[in-house]
Amino acid sequence: MADEEYGSFVDWNQMGDLATSSGPTKVDCKDLKEFKQLARQGYWAKNHKLRAQVYQQLIKAIPCRTVTPDAEVYRDLMGNAATKRQSSHLPLPDFVDGNPVPQYCLKAESLTSAHQIISCVAGQLPDISYCPSLPAVTSLLLHFSKDEAQCFENISRILACNEPGKRLLDQTFLSYESGCMTFGDLANKYCTSAHKLIVATAQDVLEVYSDWQRWVLGDLPFSHMVRILDVFLVEGYKILFRVAIALLKFYRKHKAGVQGGQGGQPPQQDSDKVRADIRAFVKGIASVITPDKLLEKAFSIRLFSRKEITLLQLTNERSLQQKGITVSQKRQNVHLALNPDNFSSEIVTVKEMRDIWSWIPERFALCQPHLLFTTTNHGCSLNRFYSHCEGHEPTLLLIRTTDGDVCGAFLSTDWEERKRGGNKLSFFGTGECFVFRLKPEMERYEWVVIRHPELASSVKTQEEVELAPTDGQNAENNGLKQPEKPAGDISPFLSARHFNLNSKNTSMFMAGTVDSIIVGGGEGNALYIDSELNHGRTGRCTTFDNPPLCAETFQVGLLEVWGFQDAMNS
Repeated sequence: MADEEYGSFVDWNQMGDLATSSGPTKVDCKDLKEFKQLARQGYWAKNHKLRAQVYQQLIKAIPCRTVTPDAEVYRDLMGNAATKRQSSHLPLPDFVDGNPVPQYCLKAESLTSAHQIISCVAGQLPDISYCPSLPAVTSLLLHFSKDEAQCFENISRILACNEPGKRLLDQTFLSYESGCMTFGDLANKYCTSAHKLIVATAQDVLEVYSDWQRWVLGDLPFSHMVRILDVFLVEGYKILFRVAIALLKFYRKHKAGVQGGQGGQPPQQDSDKVRADIRAFVKGIASVITPDKLLEKAFSIRLFSRKEITLLQLTNERSLQQKGITVSQKRQNVHLALNPDNFSSEIVTVKEMRDIWSWIPERFALCQPHLLFTTTNHGCSLNRFYSHCEGHEPTLLLIRTTDGDVCGAFLSTDWEERKRGGNKLSFFGTGECFVFRLKPEMERYEWVVIRHPELASSVKTQEEVELAPTDGQNAENNGLKQPEKPAGDISPFLSARHFNLNSKNTSMFMAGTVDSIIVGGGEGNALYIDSELNHGRTGRCTTFDNPPLCAETFQVGLLEVWGFQDAMNS
């Protein structure tokens, strides 16, 4: 049955089961933690009017800038909405980047209202320069607004949120692009199988991941998106990451079912075809996955905390700023693929290097590989290894053994850091380090804490304290009590260096002396290379929980070290 108070914009014939309200009719709750539980459970999901009332309460509680346009501002500007129907073809502002207003079970004429609201937002909030998700959010909130003016105020409050550390909608290209990079980092770590599929099938992985927000805010059916909005208004931006990763997991499962027992790697395609395939899958997801099943999958993913993801996103923003990428520009100028004309390695092919590039943190994928050291040209000397590698961060170590096996490591920290330990062997580096093998088969082994965060509880670093947000982020906000957050968690994305660690520590990333270089420690080493860069060992280590990367004792046939050159300035 149509809701007369909150539902004048809705085409109830398209709403299906959601057209009939049932379940609770009241929410008596002010504690944010309790709201979070109710939102995840779908407490108000079957009652349209209650959902609308809860949304109003949650949006009213958003801390905003002092001067935030409200419903009265809209009425003053737009006058009587009934007299404004002739503006039905108002063009959307450039900052939505061509994204249309999704219908989301609205009446056809309600799309006119959405255009008018967005146009008014553009005039009243001139700081917005890039916000492609605004059409979808406006369309959703029209469902739960009494009139255009109320929807305008709700949108304005979301955009004007000034709570420290809280992110709702991206409003600049820099923010949006860093979000794409952060999603790539998270997919790389928490969605390994799907990430491998994208690497195998798409020519440009980063191009595919640039759609991640559109999957959630635009492509998902209304029944799924509205359940995500329940949680989004309580938990913020992080739920978008969760759902997008869940969608990627379901897509991989779908592709595995389509391919059946064909075996072998799927053929590589143009990235646009892979993007279109994912979007088509998301749009049709209702036939195979319910909204609750999607959220169940999303919440089963053990992502890092909002604080840690925010720090990663800020790091990616800084990387973009350093490369002069602050405004919208053609995608190929932002996400630079490995150039086969300029790349030449005696150890790996262009395809293999692209596979490795898909593993590294997104902010470094903006760079081109630059050969720093090779035993072919520089000889088998550890001193020359150090002299050519010092001053470069990060670096990529590649080894081909005399048996033809290929393995290596991504090393996040400058080798010069080894000097801080004096003559004593001391480990350094960050949790972005990883080891891998390419031949006889391709596999990557990351910091064990990424899969088992509880192992980080004993690791304390100075930089963790320096980068931690202030206590002010836990303040109460407009009557909604903020839950307390546990302190002392460590993020594998932080540049937190570890020195003089005991032999059983899980953070023994890299070490170097006059006698050897070591990658990975604790009960063994992932890689050990002697001072002549001639003989090596590999075995399981606590830090990466890896098997031997090749024969446990091996002779180095060739060793290369690659740096990361800023391709935007080269």
